[in-house]
Amino acid sequence: MTVPACDEQHCITCSDEGVPMKVVGRVADDLVLCAAEDDSQSSVMTELVGPVERGDLLLVHAGVALVRLEEAA
Repeated sequence: MTVPACDEQHCITCSDEGVPMKVVGRVADDLVLCAAEDDSQSSVMTELVGPVERGDLLLVHAGVALVRLEEAA
């Protein structure tokens, strides 16, 4: 049996990938509304990155913000 390897494109567990998303609103404590580049929106848990503000850019995987991203200058 061979085990598939992780790469920088996809998660080995769910085959999903991290998506940069911008915070556009607050839903509840540790839960915000974020928009992707294609304007799709979804709720995102922010427990791992701490408090966020509208306009913050996050790397989101499976509905969870993993890291805060700096916008390119």
